[in-house]
Amino acid sequence: ERRLLRQINHQNVPEGHLSKSGYAACSPVTVKSGDRFIPTRAGSNWSINFHYANENCWSPSQNQRAKDASTDTGKDAVAYAALLRNELLGAGIETVPDPHTDDRRHTILMQDTHSLFRYTIHTKRVPSDSEISPYSLSPLSNKSHKLLRSPRKPARKISKIPFKVLDAPELQDDFYLNLVDWSAGNLLSVGLGACVYLWSACTSQVTRLCDLSVDGDSVTSVCWNERGSLVAVGTHKGFVQIWDAAGGRKLTSLEGHSARVGALAWNGEQLSSGSRDRVILQRDVRTPPPMERRLQGHRQEVCGLKWSPDHQHLASGGNDNKLLVWNSSSLLPVQQYSDHLAAVKAIAWSPHQHGLLASGGGTADRCLRFWNTLTGQALQSTDTGSQVCNLAWSK
Repeated sequence: ERRLLRQINHQNVPEGHLSKSGYAACSPVTVKSGDRFIPTRAGSNWSINFHYANENCWSPSQNQRAKDASTDTGKDAVAYAALLRNELLGAGIETVPDPHTDDRRHTILMQDTHSLFRYTIHTKRVPSDSEISPYSLSPLSNKSHKLLRSPRKPARKISKIPFKVLDAPELQDDFYLNLVDWSAGNLLSVGLGACVYLWSACTSQVTRLCDLSVDGDSVTSVCWNERGSLVAVGTHKGFVQIWDAAGGRKLTSLEGHSARVGALAWNGEQLSSGSRDRVILQRDVRTPPPMERRLQGHRQEVCGLKWSPDHQHLASGGNDNKLLVWNSSSLLPVQQYSDHLAAVKAIAWSPHQHGLLASGGGTADRCLRFWNTLTGQALQSTDTGSQVCNLAWSK
């Protein structure tokens, strides 16, 4: 009977099934997986994940608190907020984040490099440094202890006295002239009478670049190009000279103005010059001198010129209390602002916000004004209490 039953069972079971079952009996058990990526949520910390995802979405009130973080109370508040993130959300912050940095997530994310959404199950538990040691008497985690022991960044101290004083004899006391300019190579150019002097901030060496007394002329403006290799010199007779600073030689002399040139501005290889003859000339130093663009919009002397960081718009200020904005293709101003009550010499484009322009007025105006050139609207005005001679944005 046993032999008969064995034969019957052998006949009913397929041959492939017998071979597979026999093979499976001696092979190790393997875990089968599907072809779909379904993330596991078991090991995810959703509180800290959503905190990371919304870190850059600051409300206006949070932005205001970040602005107030420069004070001691504000710095303590930032440290306290980081401490709460460590203890309540397990953020693992070891240093106090700087609220003035552009990327507010960078400081926190550097401390925790694991992915927010996992697609595998952790089988091995890794000890966390943020856990509290069983031998510690403090209820705070190790990360929070490192955070509290991290040194506070000292406040920047701005000296009230100059570290270097240069003699500047024959420096003309004229509000409409631009006789000082820095170069990208850390060279300072100063126009003194009929001469242009260069002072190196690295070596403190002073060299004389040119002397216009042989032509009976004087310097009314100086301006470096973006590379710091060429310096443009405007003269009282209306000439614009281009000098090679390294070689100490004059490359060319441009004509076209009938009065003194008090404002200069480079735009790549193009040079814009403003004069008392109320005309702005734009020329390419690589082309013959007759090739030029004449921009006429001011009714009095042009005393301020500045190109935008994107090299598309030129802002000009004049003694007619007007601030004009030109584009690179039109011969007429695209925008005109007439809120100033005095000459507009100080002009500066913001390197941080596209289309933001700042201008300062003379003695009768004393105001610092901000403009949105994208919409043509006036943004803000501040009375400085004195004439505004120049402006510069922080970088």
